[in-house]
Amino acid sequence: MADEIKTILSGTSSLDHLIAPIVAEAQFVAQERSIMRNLVKNYSVPANSGKVLQVPIYGNPTAAAVNEADDLTPSAITSSEVLITLSEIGLMTNVSDMAVNHTPANVISDIGRLFGEAIAKKIDQDLTALFDGFSVAVGAASDDAAGRMTAAKIFEAVAKLRAAGVPGSDLACVLHPNVAFDLKSNLTNTFANSQANDVANEALRTGYVGTLAGVPVYETSNVTDTSGDSKGALFHRDALALALGNDIKIETQRDASARATEMVATAVYGVGEIHDSYGIELVADSSIVS
Repeated sequence: MADEIKTILSGTSSLDHLIAPIVAEAQFVAQERSIMRNLVKNYSVPANSGKVLQVPIYGNPTAAAVNEADDLTPSAITSSEVLITLSEIGLMTNVSDMAVNHTPANVISDIGRLFGEAIAKKIDQDLTALFDGFSVAVGAASDDAAGRMTAAKIFEAVAKLRAAGVPGSDLACVLHPNVAFDLKSNLTNTFANSQANDVANEALRTGYVGTLAGVPVYETSNVTDTSGDSKGALFHRDALALALGNDIKIETQRDASARATEMVATAVYGVGEIHDSYGIELVADSSIVS
């Protein structure tokens, strides 16, 4: 009931006026902490337009040489569609009166960060799970040299994409940190840096690979890792899609008997693969996980 959403907070009688700052903080953190969200095609789904987004996919027509004054023959433009179904995710936390009134920390900022990080993690996990759907793979899940990630495998993946006619811009590589370790080891000659190149120096100096073969390399623990085996990917932005129905929404309800306020965060989105040929699965087995 509306009368239940009451508390004593710095002389006020409701948490409602704090919802906007919490939502702003949560949305900011979700944007900043999500790696995948900025690497894939984003669609905004308008309200009342249904729970399934239809993404049209057009075939590639072929141009041909013609003689002067020859009449051109119409070419058929084929199309298909990818369906992305929206679903809801959510989480809830209880904010006690004691925490709000007597904790020196910024509880509102903490809640926003908590919600934002949780939702960003879920979005990344759902998107990285799509890597396993790419038809073409490079690497192996064997616990030997064949299973280690190397610069050569990154270049091989780029070559396969370019050979398939994928644009060279808007490419990204995403790996699990355990696999990225082997890539850095390979680049730096087992961290001895005898190769003395810019990429190796960057890896040694900052711990990040940076750009390799013209592709930025990202690492995230949101790529599923099973005893060192993981499946990353090198892909174009148009390979995968995130359809956002509702960004983070936060509601409150007072629980008087618990002397606390329930805070519920939800988001509505869907993910899907758009162009299978625009992505290469990178299979590897990390040397530092047994």
